[in-house]
Amino acid sequence: MNLGKKKQLAAEVLGVGKNKIKFASDKLPEIKEAITKQDIRDLYSGGFITIKTTRGIKKKIKRRTKRGPGKIRTKVKTRKRDYIMITRKLRNYLRELRNQGTIDNESYWQLRKKVKSRDFKSKAYLKEYLKAIEATKAIESSKAKVKAEKSKKKETKKEKPKKIKAKGEAKKWN
Repeated sequence: MNLGKKKQLAAEVLGVGKNKIKFASDKLPEIKEAITKQDIRDLYSGGFITIKTTRGIKKKIKRRTKRGPGKIRTKVKTRKRDYIMITRKLRNYLRELRNQGTIDNESYWQLRKKVKSRDFKSKAYLKEYLKAIEATKAIESSKAKVKAEKSKKKETKKEKPKKIKAKGEAKKWN
């Protein structure tokens, strides 16, 4: 007996695949007579048509997506635009400082190299760096002043007038 069409109808009614449908072998003549969808539903509720159980993994567990450095896709255009904006801003600021005379030409070029190598994220970071440099220069200059004062004191101690003996003077014996 060919029951392929009945299997297809049962699969459609029960909402499963054709291979999942199983007919009871002793009730095949009754199944062959079933024509309508309601007949199939009645046979399923009677237990003459069964659905095979699924084997293995019933539900696919969604794997977490990997977000490593190789998977992140950023636009190169935006990175470049950000770099250009920051670099231009910092270079203009350095030019202003040089024109005002707050930094000398040598430090200007050193800072420009640092700007090019992206050492500063923003203008605020550059200002903070300049303040730190000024603070270290102030400390060094104060240390230099103290050192100079100490050396002057030593020189003054050494330069006390000494009594010079004349050639003709002889030692007096008591």
